[in-house]
Amino acid sequence: MNILVANIGSTSFKYRLYAMPEEKLLARGGVERIGSPNSRSYVVQDDGRTRETIAPVSNHAAAVVACLVQLTDVKSGCLRSAEDLAAIGFKAVHAKGVSGVQVVDDNVLSAMEAYNRVAPAHNPPYITAMRQLRSAFPKLPLVAAFETGFHQTTPNRYRYYAAPYEWAEKYGVLRHGFHGASHRYIAGRTAELMERKDLRIVSCHLGGSSSLCAIKNGRSIGASMGMSPQSGLPNNNRVGDFDPFAIPVVMQEARLTLDEVLHQLAEEGGLKGLSGGKNDLRDVEQAAASGDKRARLALDVFVGSVRDWLGAFLVRLGGADVIVFTGGIGENSSSMRAAVTAGLEQLGIQLDQAKNESAKGETVVSKDGARVVIWTMPTNEEIVVARQTLQSIKR
Repeated sequence: MNILVANIGSTSFKYRLYAMPEEKLLARGGVERIGSPNSRSYVVQDDGRTRETIAPVSNHAAAVVACLVQLTDVKSGCLRSAEDLAAIGFKAVHAKGVSGVQVVDDNVLSAMEAYNRVAPAHNPPYITAMRQLRSAFPKLPLVAAFETGFHQTTPNRYRYYAAPYEWAEKYGVLRHGFHGASHRYIAGRTAELMERKDLRIVSCHLGGSSSLCAIKNGRSIGASMGMSPQSGLPNNNRVGDFDPFAIPVVMQEARLTLDEVLHQLAEEGGLKGLSGGKNDLRDVEQAAASGDKRARLALDVFVGSVRDWLGAFLVRLGGADVIVFTGGIGENSSSMRAAVTAGLEQLGIQLDQAKNESAKGETVVSKDGARVVIWTMPTNEEIVVARQTLQSIKR
């Protein structure tokens, strides 16, 4: 059974094609610059062959068609026809009153649309693509695996804001948490590697979008993101935690509308806002190393926020057995791992400098015998979505 897992941006469509349930990756690829005359379609198959085409792709449904043309190529494709596709699974983000794994229908799309302003960078392109695909492939099941699903096990004392109770009950104003597919993968893979299911894990997904998750016995008991993906840690261009009472001050002083302020918080904040326009951590680190004070400030704020949440989750878990660094920054930045764990030896957190600097892939970077085992671990959100999609269509 072949399942396509879709990762959608406003002008991009990226996918992985799996044979399930054996979980064999058959191909990965996508389309970039959708809507441009110079759209690029590419596919990399399991034997390493890469093919690409430069041609106009008008929308996301057309992007899927372009990918299927490559995947079903008589000479080099890995599918006989589009009918070999059993479903498309989406790493969906947020919806009002809806979570977990859902077959995409009008109700699911309406629930996602209701939270467009809560997840402005994610929901609109997903909704557009899902509608186009439902129209173009009416018999093909579409499955939304919501990022909030993994965090449904969070106790209420960590889910509720101290806001009017009716806000939570009527409007869904709760700490929902995100990056659920990544944290779910880390929970399962860590238990597998350590041959234990009774672990206390702090999963640090650090990348363009970042969050921490406290995991106990394989279940989430809280994440740093709250009602929206704009909260929690600073992200590459999103603000992170922020006092809402500052908003009317900025509106008045800068003569901005509410939508303009929210746009700046969602698009011009985070590392980009503090550093003066740099939203890639590698660029920020390079600038800081050359003496750029704003870049140094951006790094310090980011690390400070990660350490604050790490400390909170160590208290929530009553200590940790494992800390896992994943995501583009977590996996690849030895300096970030060192900064986050600095000075925590009395908590049993001891990074091995040599292991840390040479780390690649799944590897332990803590000192031998340290009470807390520290891992770097590539995440695999797509395989989680493929598993969830398979279970959904088998019901």
